[in-house]
Amino acid sequence: MKLCLRLGAGLGALLPSCALAAASGPTTVLEPYVVTAARAPQTTEQLPVAVDVFGGDELQASPASTVDEALRASAAFSLFRRSGSLIANPTAQGVSLRNIGPSGASRSLVLLDGVPLNDPFGGWVAWSSVPVGSLDRVEILRGGGSGAWGNAALSGTVQLFSAAPDQNAGQATATFGDFGWKSGEAGVSQRLGASTLGLSLRSFSFGGFQVVGPAQRGPVDQRLSSRHQSGRLSWRTNLGGQTALQLSGRYFHEKRGNGTPLQNNESEAGQVAASLSGTGSAQLTWNATAYYQEQSFASFFSSVNATRTVDTPANYQFDVPATAGGASVAVAWQKARSTTSAGVDLRRVKGETRERFLFASGQFTRVRRAGGEQTFAGIFLNHDRALAETWRGSIGARLDSWDNAEGHRRETDSATGAIVRDDRYAAQRGFEFSPQLGLVWTPATGLKLRSSAYRAFRVPTLNEYFRPFRVGALTTEANPALQRESLTGGELGIDFNRGHFRVSGTAFVNDLWNAVANVTQTPTARTRMNLDRARIEGLELTGDWRPVPTLRLHADGLFSNARVRQAVVRPALQGKRLAQTPRLAFSTGFDWQLAKNWKLNSMLRHASSQFEDDENSLVLKSATTLDLGLSKRWSSGLELYFAVENLLDRRSETGLGADGIVTLGPPRLGRAGVRLHW
Repeated sequence: MKLCLRLGAGLGALLPSCALAAASGPTTVLEPYVVTAARAPQTTEQLPVAVDVFGGDELQASPASTVDEALRASAAFSLFRRSGSLIANPTAQGVSLRNIGPSGASRSLVLLDGVPLNDPFGGWVAWSSVPVGSLDRVEILRGGGSGAWGNAALSGTVQLFSAAPDQNAGQATATFGDFGWKSGEAGVSQRLGASTLGLSLRSFSFGGFQVVGPAQRGPVDQRLSSRHQSGRLSWRTNLGGQTALQLSGRYFHEKRGNGTPLQNNESEAGQVAASLSGTGSAQLTWNATAYYQEQSFASFFSSVNATRTVDTPANYQFDVPATAGGASVAVAWQKARSTTSAGVDLRRVKGETRERFLFASGQFTRVRRAGGEQTFAGIFLNHDRALAETWRGSIGARLDSWDNAEGHRRETDSATGAIVRDDRYAAQRGFEFSPQLGLVWTPATGLKLRSSAYRAFRVPTLNEYFRPFRVGALTTEANPALQRESLTGGELGIDFNRGHFRVSGTAFVNDLWNAVANVTQTPTARTRMNLDRARIEGLELTGDWRPVPTLRLHADGLFSNARVRQAVVRPALQGKRLAQTPRLAFSTGFDWQLAKNWKLNSMLRHASSQFEDDENSLVLKSATTLDLGLSKRWSSGLELYFAVENLLDRRSETGLGADGIVTLGPPRLGRAGVRLHW
């Protein structure tokens, strides 16, 4: 147990294995350490906000097949649509927390080892690029209380931490399943003097299933398909004392078939990063990170006729090059009664869409190039201290500057090369102040009451500013005049922890100002516009119980009401619910350690009905799915596992077009595999 404590303090998180070890004996289960809230290691009992922590073992044991699906164990977590990254178009993989304005562009900041994972051009997240087996843990900070991170952390922050390379260790996994599922993953690490070199590779192939139901399906409808490969190379060395340097490189390539002969997309991304961390004294820790990202994206969209017999080209996004570079420095120092953290961040993004559109007489007649550059710089300071024996307070502030430059939209005639549109947009600049306050009261052992108030912001992505797009017959126009979004909110919470029983509840209210929405103009046209104010209020309830050391029961629920309160541009939207926001979402399940190293896991998830569109005219029915996983591990390091997602083969509606065509989530999907550790 002492080893667990040292690891927890050094890594900033209590490892899952430590929690399990504590559960098996009389020792009290300790609160985990997290670093995402204030960018400094703190136990969750010190925090005035709600945080979920998923350990690497917990993620691997989940019956879910992808990271984003595993994280849906938190009812606050969802992508733009119900469909996960296994089948969703990459542009629909933005993260929403607490139903705060779901959109394809994530309103939550997603980080991988402190580096933004959000797409530089569009803000969505390539979840497929992060294998479940590569992670040490994930922290989800619900709500806008993570102002220490600045832009995009509007509805919260999700931070993924890669597993550090072990000394002379390795792992290999092979999985096969329904619908042509094939995947393989391997990772090795080797100690070289004072350094450790790690390499991991993954290959994935999925033949897919039909997303249009049999009653509406036509000759043009095909199975979805997905193939991707990824790799990571890392090198970590001790520079002496408590200082360590880590260099890493990542690569990801993906191809998807999106349900018809013409619809497909392809992504390619690479990243290099360097991180220098150390401990100046027993109370001082620091970290400096620099990174560079480069990627490309291509996607073909089509329009299908009413009888679903003809697939007609609509738009060909043949290249979307984007780059991002940045750096951050964070310092934290602790005293007997307080923790202080401070730092600076810089991020610069450049991207452009290059596409062909206006299909006529068998060919595209126009070529469009649109994009720009964005720069973000910020400085933050947080301070947390004990105010009395049972009271603890925190205060934080961040100041950001942002800049949009080189905005452009140029369209030419494909046949003649003549310029038919050449717009250049004036630069936009601004400053944002993001304060946050928190108070924690522990009147008795195991009982905590907390409150917090905060402000956060998000600048629209280059995609939202400059790129119109078309899906089927529906065209959505870009808007270079969009204003930045801001959120003001607060929450009250209570946490009760007695031995192996935990329960918590949080009530929150958030006002989202200048919310970017796709506003309907006609049945076939929408425009990105700012809605003056939307209010999202809700209640979260979470429970976790270990009646015996080998069995854990857990449940998480979110009841929310997300509505437009003011919309000068379209008064008819006032009082309407935000699109893609179920009023009730919950998950429940168990983790059961059976005899002789057998483990059984289950996850039941439910989402009530929600609206596809801003006018609340297209209704998606409620959906419930049950996943089940079973594994057996031997002392030799060999493990066999089985999993079935949507065990009861329940229908889950993920999309509804104005033409009445419903798209569906995965049917029953089984898979089996073998994993070897050495």
